[in-house]
Amino acid sequence: MAAIGIGTLVVTGRLVQLQIVDHGQYAYEARLTHISEEILSDRRGALLDRNGYPLAASQDSFDVMVERKAWVGREDAARAAAARISEITHTPAAEMVSLVSKTDVFEVPVAKGLDYEQSVAVRRLGLSGVRLLESSRRVYPEGNLAAQLLGFVGRDQVGLSGLEADLEAILGGTRGKLTYERDGLGNQVALGERRETPSQPGANVVLTIDRFIQRAAEKELQRAIDEHKASGGTIIVIRPQTGEILAMASRPTADVANPDLSDESKLALFRNRAVTDTYEPGSVFKLITMAAALDLGLVSPADWWYDSGVVTLNGWSISNWDFSANGSQTVQQILSKSLNTGAAYLAQLCGPDGFYRYVDRFGFGKLTGLGLTGEAPGRVRTPESDPEWQPVDLATNSFGQAIAVTPLQVAMALAAIANDGLAMKPYIVKEIASAAGPQVTQPEALSQAISPDTARTLRQMMGVVVQGVPKAYLDVQGYTIGGKTGTANIAGDNGGYKPDAYISSFVGIAPLDNPELAVLVKIDEPKTAPWGTVVAAPAFDRIVEAALPYLKVPPTEVALVADAP
Repeated sequence: MAAIGIGTLVVTGRLVQLQIVDHGQYAYEARLTHISEEILSDRRGALLDRNGYPLAASQDSFDVMVERKAWVGREDAARAAAARISEITHTPAAEMVSLVSKTDVFEVPVAKGLDYEQSVAVRRLGLSGVRLLESSRRVYPEGNLAAQLLGFVGRDQVGLSGLEADLEAILGGTRGKLTYERDGLGNQVALGERRETPSQPGANVVLTIDRFIQRAAEKELQRAIDEHKASGGTIIVIRPQTGEILAMASRPTADVANPDLSDESKLALFRNRAVTDTYEPGSVFKLITMAAALDLGLVSPADWWYDSGVVTLNGWSISNWDFSANGSQTVQQILSKSLNTGAAYLAQLCGPDGFYRYVDRFGFGKLTGLGLTGEAPGRVRTPESDPEWQPVDLATNSFGQAIAVTPLQVAMALAAIANDGLAMKPYIVKEIASAAGPQVTQPEALSQAISPDTARTLRQMMGVVVQGVPKAYLDVQGYTIGGKTGTANIAGDNGGYKPDAYISSFVGIAPLDNPELAVLVKIDEPKTAPWGTVVAAPAFDRIVEAALPYLKVPPTEVALVADAP
C-alpha cells in the first residue's frame, strides 16, 4: 500500500508538471509540429541619387530552406544533399549541415540570395526536405560608390550601417506574418487554419548625392592618395544655397556588396570619416578668423599691419609656417601668404568673446544637424568652457591648431561664406517617395554667420589667394574661383604632434561671384609633400572643372583657343 501510495504521488506530480506547470511550453512545441509561422518581408526601398539612378536597390531572389528532420540523424544523406546544394550556391556544405543540426525549429535557411538560375538548379535536384522561399537581396548597381555613406544590410535585409541603418524605418517597410496549418511532411493543409498579416514595402529615398559628381570626387581622391602616397582622405561637395550634399567621399573605403564582418579591422572601413573623425584644420581656419575681424569692422583688406615674424604669449613663441618676418603687410596678405602671426593679430583684435562667437556662428563645436549616426561635434576650448584656457589658445585657434573639427563642419562653414554669409543646415535626403505621397526636404537656414557684404569681401580675398597659386596646380578653365590652402599638424596619441605627419587641404568655391559649389579636399599624411597647394588643390581643380559644365553653369571667363599656325 505504501508503494502504491508513493507511485500515485509520483504520477500525480508528473501530471501536474506536464499539464499545469509546463503546459505552455509543451503546448507551444505541439503547435509547432502542425502550425507554421513565417515572417513576411516586402521589397526594401531603394536609395536613389538626385537624378533617380539607383545606388542601392533590392532584387528578387530565393532562399534554400531545409527541414530539420530531413537531415538530423541522417548524416550521410545530409552531407550528400549539402554537397549538391553547395555546388550551386557556393555555400560550404559543412556550414549548412552544422546550421541544420544546431537549430530546434522546423526548418532553417541554409543559403540565401539565390538568383533565378540558381533557384531553378536547386529545384531540379529534387532533394527531400528542401524547398525554395521567395526573398530579396540588396544590390549596389554603382558598385562601392559612396560606400560609407550608403552602408550595408545584414542577411535578414536589415540595415547595419550608413543610411541603410539610419533610414531603416523608411526603407525597411513593415513586416508581415503568415500562420498556417501543415501536415506531417510540412506541406500546407489546403483547408486548414491560415492567417496572414500582409507586409508593406519600404519607401524609395532620393538622395541629394549626384552620382557623376560623387564618382568624380572618389576618382580624384584616390588619385591624390596614390600620387602622394597618403593614408587616406575626404572630399565633400556642397551646393551652398541649399545645403545639399552633392558628394561625400572618404578613403580608405569598404565593400558594401560583400562586407567582411569577421575581421574587426575591416569594420572601421565602414566609418563615415567625413562626419565621425575630427582633426585640426590648420590654415583653412584662417578664413573664419578673417571673417570675424571683417564682420566686426576691425579691419579691411587694404589695412596695414607689421609682421615681426614672432608672437609671444604665455611664454610660447608663435612663428609663421616658413619662419619669415615680412615687415609691413596688408590684411589681404595675411590670407595670401597664410601668415600665422597675422591670424593671431586678427584674433587678438576680436578678443576671445568676439572670436569664439563667430566660431560658434559657423557651426564649430556642435553637430551640424545632418543626422548621420556617429557624427562628432568636435571640440572648441573657450575661457568659459575650459578653466585651463590661456591667451595663447586664442592665437593657436586663429590658424586652426588646438581645435578639433570634422570635415563636414569645415565644408559647411565654407558654404556659408559662399552663400552670402547665410549658414544652411546640411541635408542628404532630398525626397521620400512613399505610398502616402512624396515628402520633399526643404532647405533650412540656421543663422546669418556674417553679413552679405563681409561674405562678398572675403570671397574676393579668396580669389586673390588663388591668383597666387601656380597654374600647374590650380587653373579651372573658363571660371573664376576662390579658395584657401591648409597644412595642418596631426595630434599624437600621447599629446603633442606626430613627427613629419601632416594633413594637406584645400577649400574652394566656384564660380567666385555666384558660387554654385563649395568643395573641401582633405588628404591625410601625404608622403611626397605636405603643402595643400601641391597635394589637395589639383583634386579641387579637376572636380570643379568637370562638375560646373555638367551642372550647366555658364563660364565666367572667356577661354581663348589659339589658331593653329
